Amino acid sequence: MLPQMVSPEVFPNAVTWNSSLMQFASVVGPAVAGFVVAWSVPAAYLVSAAGCLWFIGLLAGVRLRGAPARGERLSVGTLLAGLRFVRDTRLILVAISLDMFAVLLGGAVYLLPIYAEEILKVGPEGYGWLNAAPALGASCMAVLLVHRPPLRRAGRALLWAVAGFGAVTMVFGVSTWFWLSLAMLFLTGALDNISVVVRHTLVQMKTPDAMRGRVSAVNGVFISSSNELGGLESGLVAHWFGPVVSVVSGGIGTILVVLAAAFWAPELRQLGALDQIRPEEKSTADTATGHKKGGGVKPSAAWH
Repeated sequence: MLPQMVSPEVFPNAVTWNSSLMQFASVVGPAVAGFVVAWSVPAAYLVSAAGCLWFIGLLAGVRLRGAPARGERLSVGTLLAGLRFVRDTRLILVAISLDMFAVLLGGAVYLLPIYAEEILKVGPEGYGWLNAAPALGASCMAVLLVHRPPLRRAGRALLWAVAGFGAVTMVFGVSTWFWLSLAMLFLTGALDNISVVVRHTLVQMKTPDAMRGRVSAVNGVFISSSNELGGLESGLVAHWFGPVVSVVSGGIGTILVVLAAAFWAPELRQLGALDQIRPEEKSTADTATGHKKGGGVKPSAAWH
């Protein structure tokens, strides 16, 4: 719904605000919950329910700028249209694949308990700081991006951010100094936030209105699967070769994925300003049936 609520010129800024608020909530939420649970466990559920009701009330007041095309019949083809659209739009496919493999391979956060206990030897208190560092880094980067103009060379920024994510992950993997490890985790969150803003803006703005829900669902599956499989991959490699090899090899793999993406999709390197991205003109019907040519879905009034 976000592209229907704001104009393309300010959409990257809106994505950054959305990301920063999510990171803020991920840090503050558990802390507030701890105080509430210490006072009363039932009260924690009541607070959660009240928050949901508050959200419903806010959502009821949302007025969208445009509406997707109606009249399309529901079928297996229309449900799979999101997959076909992503497959046929290489820029989106490469962007979400890049993020998926980066998270899949660079899963240092899943091994933080081992690092805190056995390598850095900082105990539960140090683990808490290590666990909060990525979210803190993402929040700081979000604040920085909000107060700057939209990225002019978004494609290169995405590639450099993911490559940097892999590099700092490698440094974290070999570090035995708590403060260096904390700084590297902070940077993983900051660099990942750049990736989130670019990828989310690209997926939302490049997709026609009528396809956006299905394409967002595909993107969500990519993200969720990479998170869970990344934990499995990190744990298996750590089991067989040790946590340091697991983290460092994941960072190396992330950098190799960036090189492959840059070589395979030169259009990603050439991607310019985020606020200049416009929907791909492919008709929903053609995408659903597997045809790559068609009349094209015209952008809604929100784009004009």
